[in-house]
Amino acid sequence: MKKELKTGWSWIPTLYFAEGLPYVIVMVLSVIMYKKMEISNTEIALYTSWLYLPWVIKPFWSPVVDLIKSKRMWVLSTQLIISIAPAGVAFTIPANNFFQITLAFFWLMAFASATHDIAADGFYMLALPEKGQAFFVGIRSTFYRIGMITGQGLLTILAGNLEEYFGDIHKAWSYTIFTASAIYFCVFIYHLFQIPKPEDDKPRENFGKFWADFIFTFKSFFQKKGIVLTLLFLLLYRLSEGQLVKLASPFLLDETSMGGLGLSTANVGLIYGTIGILALVLGGILGGWAISSKGLKYWIWVMLVAINIPNGLYALLAFFQPDSIILISLSVAIEQFGYGFGFTAYMMYMIYISEGEFKTSHFAISTGLMALGMMIPGLFSGWLQELLSYKIFFIWVLISAVPIFIVTYFLKIDENFGKRD
Repeated sequence: MKKELKTGWSWIPTLYFAEGLPYVIVMVLSVIMYKKMEISNTEIALYTSWLYLPWVIKPFWSPVVDLIKSKRMWVLSTQLIISIAPAGVAFTIPANNFFQITLAFFWLMAFASATHDIAADGFYMLALPEKGQAFFVGIRSTFYRIGMITGQGLLTILAGNLEEYFGDIHKAWSYTIFTASAIYFCVFIYHLFQIPKPEDDKPRENFGKFWADFIFTFKSFFQKKGIVLTLLFLLLYRLSEGQLVKLASPFLLDETSMGGLGLSTANVGLIYGTIGILALVLGGILGGWAISSKGLKYWIWVMLVAINIPNGLYALLAFFQPDSIILISLSVAIEQFGYGFGFTAYMMYMIYISEGEFKTSHFAISTGLMALGMMIPGLFSGWLQELLSYKIFFIWVLISAVPIFIVTYFLKIDENFGKRD
């Protein structure tokens, strides 16, 4: 056990940093980059929301990772692809049709990242005993968030500084995305030598039986009691957030004459990508502690309010357009804290409905539905914002939370679930 703990420190932090960084590059950094390159909000939201698709289909793709080669091979090969893909983005930014080409590279990165998630989590369980897995669970979560801060915060700040230095948006973002590629390639090289080779890390045998079990697992999920309410809850819980997240950065960046706040790229990186994420993490920690004290059922309504009502702060920012960085930072921090706190209930509910014989597989299906719940509202959010203006759009974001409150009223949850013994 001591040996596994000692060697775990040499690869687990970097493995989960490598899991968090590409996700936030694909989902957030791409939005900021396209906004600075004057792509419309409608196109940004539509096309970057489709990048969620690899995470939506992840439960269907995961058996392939189980059946072909080792988890270690999948981890390393996807990391190599992820390190190459942003270089492709960086080199094609100056092209006339850069939007289509860079989107293709982001698609490649998204698919590799979703596959890496499957392989990394599987490898983590194979390379560590159960006690070791429990010991490192907080460490992996922390370094996943550090990866997010690096992508959403530090790289955005770098891009902002390079914009001012070069006076050229395209050149600044080419250098920034290439930096991301270089960082990730270094992580890949490090893992070539550092991640272990577990004896049990082998492809599955008996393909026929495995696929039969896989199909039965899916069937059993959709035969659960109250599945209609469950599906509605999973798809609607983040309906408001799914729209807000695609327009938050464009709103902060847009000129005041366009209804935005007119912030610089570097300030968006600091406020939304650093302060915001730290507030998100704090909210998640507090949410976990709260549920462990009195259970999911006790807290679910408070958390539902926490994840939705602070979105109204964006409406206030849109109406008053303050120029105070402190006030804007506080508003974003409160919204992100509420999201982190409220999202805990969603995660716990996924664990709750996954209890039983096929716990791991059912949880994976739930995560696919979770991604779908972000993808669908994101698709039309940019078009809706340009139709309504930022002011009315953020009011709509608040109103669109009504369905989940209705669904939650009818939801059945065990009173003791999640409560610490």
